[in-house]
Amino acid sequence: MKDTKPKETISLVDFYNMNKNFLCSWSGGKDSCFALMQAIQSGYLPKVLLNVLNEEGKISRSHGIPSAILQKQAAAVDIPIHLISSSWAEYELHFTNALKQLKQEYNLTHAVFGDIDLQPHRDWEEKVCTNAGLTAVLPLWKQDRRQLVNHMLESGIETMIVSCNEAMGERFIGKIITPSLIDKLESMSIDACGENGEYHTLVLNCPLFSERIDVDIINALRHENYWFSVLKQ
Repeated sequence: MKDTKPKETISLVDFYNMNKNFLCSWSGGKDSCFALMQAIQSGYLPKVLLNVLNEEGKISRSHGIPSAILQKQAAAVDIPIHLISSSWAEYELHFTNALKQLKQEYNLTHAVFGDIDLQPHRDWEEKVCTNAGLTAVLPLWKQDRRQLVNHMLESGIETMIVSCNEAMGERFIGKIITPSLIDKLESMSIDACGENGEYHTLVLNCPLFSERIDVDIINALRHENYWFSVLKQ
């Protein structure tokens, strides 16, 4: 007798998203935020953010952003954030282990990064993703840097400088990124996106946020050749 029981089916949308669950490497700055936005627009499904803090677990390893502010960003975008602590020496080990753990926990297939055109960065990201069984996705890759930062601003990202090199100096700490500010930076031979590490930013608002993040800068400290803001949590 022929089995007439209806077979369970899955919608094309569910099938599509099921194979595109992703983690976003989240710095708290404009590049990772725009990469997240672009990945979502391309049909990827965000599951978790990942950020690496310093050894004390208080501020982010790269941007110096307090963990409490990173958590506020995650709450505003309604995506959980996974925070780990590491020294630079053990960064790759801890990052890879986190990828493996989160892949299992969230059924991930991809990891999204905000790098633009530095090949060694892409090589590293593809290496750690391969070791964790994930596919690296770089939505901003090879885009013109000035056009890209303009596109970020036009898309509704509000972001301010929270750390910068000594060539820029303390006076740029706390500045909101605008087209006129980018003109000023380029006149100083500073890259429009800060892709070479000239400056780092903190996103205060974007179309994905349910509310704006209010942050106060209470001080600026110099560490070696870099200025870092002290942010009120």
